[in-house]
Amino acid sequence: MATAILDLEISKLPPEIAVEERYSKALVLIRLHGKPIASAQLSVVGGRIEGSQLRETLMDAAGDNLWKNWLYDTLEWDERGPMEALPIATVAVCTRDRPEDLQRCLEALMLLPDDGQEYLVIDNCPATDATEELVKNYPKVRYVREDVPGSSAARNRALREAKHEFVAFTDDDAVPDPNWLRSLLWNFSDPRVMCVTGLVMPLELETEAQEWFERYSPHGRGFERQIFDGAHCNPLIVAPVGVSASMALRKSSIDSIGLFDEALGAGTPTVGGEDCELFARILRSGYRIVYDPRALSWHRHRRTWEELRKTLQGYGIGVYAFWTRLFVINREFSVPMLAWGWLHSKQIPELFASWRKQPGCIPSDLLVAQLRGCISGPMAYFASRKRLQEIKGSNE
Repeated sequence: MATAILDLEISKLPPEIAVEERYSKALVLIRLHGKPIASAQLSVVGGRIEGSQLRETLMDAAGDNLWKNWLYDTLEWDERGPMEALPIATVAVCTRDRPEDLQRCLEALMLLPDDGQEYLVIDNCPATDATEELVKNYPKVRYVREDVPGSSAARNRALREAKHEFVAFTDDDAVPDPNWLRSLLWNFSDPRVMCVTGLVMPLELETEAQEWFERYSPHGRGFERQIFDGAHCNPLIVAPVGVSASMALRKSSIDSIGLFDEALGAGTPTVGGEDCELFARILRSGYRIVYDPRALSWHRHRRTWEELRKTLQGYGIGVYAFWTRLFVINREFSVPMLAWGWLHSKQIPELFASWRKQPGCIPSDLLVAQLRGCISGPMAYFASRKRLQEIKGSNE
């Protein structure tokens, strides 16, 4: 059965919650005075969650984070430091032939507080004019077409088109929270911060595929603000940093670290890896990345099992393509050890557990799909570089 998604303020819990009877459980985002502080899963019986059970479960799930944030609020102390005035930003949505998702995303963006931000939709190699026609319904949004295929090319076009120093990216299948943009921008008060990422929660868990995605490969990175400093952490281990579905960049950083690698990303043979590569490059250059759970967005996971298998295979391709770039171009000779560590400590044990049908194990077809992607990742990167050279050569 499906899982209901609830967004609750712990200081104002209702005496009872009713959901549709088809839900057997609920995933609750817990907020304190609007700030996300934890999540919890609880059972649903007969379409209802009783208030005392709800409060006890949420209090336990929030734990010390509840009292820490309550203390911060009482003392009026902000761990992000002072911010005299938030900067003005460009918000960019990169999309390709998904007008239904894009419309949901744009509707959410129109609910953001108006701080003077501009909105861009980068339409990447569209097959139809559906996206362009949709954007005409949003006067605040500027439509830009980019004919070099790939999410990296689309993001680079957004960076070139942006009128402001800070560029916030969201995916077309994401729904940003009203406080999303302000929360990202607040973290740039430190001039060493070149990138900020945010918390991503599931928009829906209606199918088995969505349930398994959230269990095996969630986009969320927890409810503690974290600072990643290239001088104090391994700049090649970027999984904890966050995801590009909720991300903002300091545009001037491009002058020192460069644009996205257009051989990586969705719409290319590598399928992904472009955000990981940029995160690694930022950290290798000695700059900082901040993960802030206040910058909340909701992501619609793929709904079918075949889409899930394809997504996980794409993640495998993207990671190994990213590592191939690091090894070949950046001469990072520790990359084989990273690949071996992932294979030895995670992939092989998970696969054996699945074959033995141990309780709670990941379905083997998902693990095999990801492993198959990892194997093909290095050649995919070289194929993508060759393809990109051919495309750009033909456009000259």
